[in-house]
Amino acid sequence: MKRISILGSTGSIGRQCLKVVDSLPGRFEVVAIAAGKNVELAAEQAERYKPQVVSAATCDGAKELKERLKAAKLDRIPEVLCGAEGMERVATHPETDTVLSAAVGVVGLPATYKAVQQGKNLALANKEVLVAAGELVMAEAQRKGKAVLPVDSEHNAIHQCLRAGERREVKKLVLTASGGPFRKTPAEQLKDVTPDQALAHPNWKMGKRITTDSATLMNKGFEVIEARWLFSMRPEQIDVVIHPQSTIHSMVEFVDGSILAQLGPTDMRMPIQYALTYPERVASNGFALDWKSLTKLDFEAVPLEKFPCLRLAWDAMSAGGAAPCALNAADEEGVAAFLERRLKFTGIAEVIESVLGRMPRVKFANMDDVLNADQEARRLAREEIAKRMN
Repeated sequence: MKRISILGSTGSIGRQCLKVVDSLPGRFEVVAIAAGKNVELAAEQAERYKPQVVSAATCDGAKELKERLKAAKLDRIPEVLCGAEGMERVATHPETDTVLSAAVGVVGLPATYKAVQQGKNLALANKEVLVAAGELVMAEAQRKGKAVLPVDSEHNAIHQCLRAGERREVKKLVLTASGGPFRKTPAEQLKDVTPDQALAHPNWKMGKRITTDSATLMNKGFEVIEARWLFSMRPEQIDVVIHPQSTIHSMVEFVDGSILAQLGPTDMRMPIQYALTYPERVASNGFALDWKSLTKLDFEAVPLEKFPCLRLAWDAMSAGGAAPCALNAADEEGVAAFLERRLKFTGIAEVIESVLGRMPRVKFANMDDVLNADQEARRLAREEIAKRMN
C-alpha cells in the first residue's frame, strides 16, 4: 500500500486524485492533506479518508475546520494545522511515500521542495514548482534518487512514450495544445474578449487561472519550461503543435524518425493514476477513449504573433536564472487583474514582457532566492498593471 500526502486536496486535481483513491481500494492510504479555503470540503475529506494531519490555507480556516471535525464526533480527530507551516508538515509527514503536489501557485513551492529534500517521491501537478525553480528541484530529486512523476497530461504522455527508448535516442519532444477558446478568433479581436469568454475552454474543465493561461497559451509556455527540466532536454528539442481534439496528449520523435504518441480521453484521472501507481499499469474502468467519436486528428502550427505569451516563455527559458520565475509571477498577477476586469486580455502579455525586461538577471542558489525573485516580479507586475489602468 502506498501512503500519500496531497497538497491542494480541495482543488480540481486534489479532488480527482481522491476519486482515483476511491477507484482502487486497498492501494493507497491518505496520510495527510493540505486544503485550500474550502473548509467544508476539507472537513468532508478528513471524515472520509481519516488522514493523520489536515492543514487549512488560513488559521481562521483551521479553527473552523477543528470545530467541524469535533462536531462530526470522529473516533480520532486529525491534527489540524494552517498556512505554509501546515503545508510543509503535510508534505514531509514521516509516513508518506509519495506527495501529490497540486496546490495552485507559488504557495506550494517551498513545501514541495522540502518533500523532495526529505526523499519523497513526487507526483507533480503544480506548474510553478518547475517553472520557478526547476533546476533546484530536479537537482535535489536526482541527489536523492527519487522520482518526479508528471501529472500534467502532456508531460505524463511524454513520460509514457519515453519508456520505449533511451534518452540519447530522443530527437524532439512535441507538446500538443488545444489552441484554447480563441484558436479561430482574429488577433485584432483579442483585446476585447471577456473573462467569461476566456474561461470557456473547449476541452478541459480546470481552475480559472490555468484556463485563462490556456487561452493565452501561456500554459503551454509553462509546459515547455517544465519539459526542459523534467526530461533534461535542450530548449531546441521541445516543440509545440496545436491539436484541437486534445486526443493526442503529446509525442516523442526519436532519432530514427519514429514518432510515438500517447492518446487518451480528456480525463485527468488517467495521468493521476499513472503517476500514483508507477511503475505499474493498473486496470481501471473509470475512463476510456471513445473510438467511435474519434473521426479525425488535426494539427496546426502555433501563430506566435497571435499568442505572444508562448514566445515570452521560450525567451524566459533561454534567459534562465530568475526569468522563468518572473514569467510565472507576472502572469499570475496579470491573469488576476484580467479576471477582475482591471486589465485587457492582451495586457497580460504586455505586463509580462515589461516585467521580464525590468527584472535583474540573477542565478538562484537556494529557495529564498526563488521566493525573493517571485516577490520582486509581482511588485513590478502590479506597477505595470496600474499604468495600464490609467
